[in-house]
This record gives sequence, structure tokens and C-alpha cells, in this order.
Amino acid sequence: MSIAQNKKAFHDYFIEERFEAGIALEGWEVKSIREGRVNLKESYVVIRGQEIFLIGSHISPLPTASTHIQPDPLRTRKLLLHAEEIRKLIGKVERAGYTLVPLDMHYSKGRIKLEIGLAKGKKQYDKREAEKERDWERERQRLMRSK
Repeated sequence: MSIAQNKKAFHDYFIEERFEAGIALEGWEVKSIREGRVNLKESYVVIRGQEIFLIGSHISPLPTASTHIQPDPLRTRKLLLHAEEIRKLIGKVERAGYTLVPLDMHYSKGRIKLEIGLAKGKKQYDKREAEKERDWERERQRLMRSK
């Protein structure tokens, strides 16, 4: 079940591979995510050392959050992957000019997971071509229904 999607990523990048990662969250963040108060639109994934982090995702704290903590909605969150997957991602990102983008936050067996994509940036003409194709597909479906 999807919690939040990053539709902008599909517009700006060609997604070549997908990985499912766990996220190191605090208690108030889990409660806010369960309420659907999360935004992935401006977020990105970086590699520091041998670890992967999610930066720029906005999780709005609930008004009933605990009084003894100061929630930071834009906190950097660590992503949890197997060491072999991390090594593979580091190799692709550093060598082949790929980038990592968050695609979808969802539940998996009661846990909150983040789907990240190994992506290559689209040029402006690629974006226009994809938009034309999407419009044609919509028009074709409309024509098929009217017959």
C-alpha cells in the first residue's frame, strides 16, 4: 500500500533499477507517516562513506507530537540496505553517471519502506517526447471508448 509517491522523478529521470530500503525513523515520524503527512517531491538520496541517506523529504509533525522533543521535518534519514546492494549502488553512481532518487514510500509487512531508483537524467527533448506519447495514449483510449 503506497503512502507517498514521487511522480516528478518519473518525469525528470529514466528509472533503470529499483531497490527497496528501510528507513531509520523516530517515533513521531512514524505516526506522521501513518497519517499521510509526508512529501517526497524535493527529496534526493546521497551516498556518504558506506552509508546511504535520504535528504529533503518533508515529514510534517503532528500537532499532538511529544512536548519534550523538537521535531525537525527535514531531518536527514538513514536508509537501510544490505552491504552488497550498497556497494553495487556506489559503483553505479560513481562510475556510470547515475543518480539515486526516492520513488515511493509504502508499507511492507507492517514496516515503512522506501523504494529508490537508480536513474539517469532526461534531457528536455526526452521529456517532451514522453509527454507527446502520454497524450497520444490518452487520445487513443478516448477514441477506442467512443466507438
